[in-house]
Amino acid sequence: MARLLLPGPLSAGMFDLPRDVVRHVQALRLRAGEDLTLFDGLGGEWQGRLVSPPPAARVELLRHVAVERELPWPVHLAVAMPANERMDWLVEKATELGAAQVQPLMTVRSVLRLDGERAARRRAHWQAVAQAACEQCGRNRLPHIAMPARLDAWLAGLPVAMGDGAQAAGRCLLAAPGEGQALPFAAWAARLTSGQAVLALSGPEGGLSPDEIVWAQSAGFVAVSLGPRVLRAETAPLALLAMLGAQAPPH
Repeated sequence: MARLLLPGPLSAGMFDLPRDVVRHVQALRLRAGEDLTLFDGLGGEWQGRLVSPPPAARVELLRHVAVERELPWPVHLAVAMPANERMDWLVEKATELGAAQVQPLMTVRSVLRLDGERAARRRAHWQAVAQAACEQCGRNRLPHIAMPARLDAWLAGLPVAMGDGAQAAGRCLLAAPGEGQALPFAAWAARLTSGQAVLALSGPEGGLSPDEIVWAQSAGFVAVSLGPRVLRAETAPLALLAMLGAQAPPH
């Protein structure tokens, strides 16, 4: 059954599909009378039906189902952007694994550097990638893709962005393949309460510089080992995210 994200808030009744969603319906070759799942990113999903096909596509929203498929604690994933299409892949998989936010970063060793209008275009593109991943994987809440930022500036703003004492509570983790401490994830996760944010930081190809590691640790990050192997820049943050997600209690 097709899943579509629609502008919200949604309510029961007839709904004319926006132009960009109509194009999606056309690509899926949906026909009048087919059942749909629709969501607005505000929680839960709607059971619906395609009443009329494109070009004048209308749907009927029938029943709201209060189902959530989120992690019990929002994970904010801060990643040094890998080059080329690998960032698209990272955003897609981070969405599937449950990240609540992805913060693209530029570091000393970063290959990809963005600012101004180019950064805004890439952010919009990655947000669209996250939307498509939500439609595919069953999430009803859209992760936020933040504007690209320099690591030093982003670290300086953390006390404001994470004003709930995350640093002091040990909820800021630095992915350190082959280094760092082996975190007992089950015991660590047991100390979390629902809704507490977790911040996971991962470096670029070649890793963070020694100075950047010191900056991160000074900001309250704990270096966590991801095993003895060297992981690619797009693999390490997803490995850490998967480890965190594996500790979530079943719904």
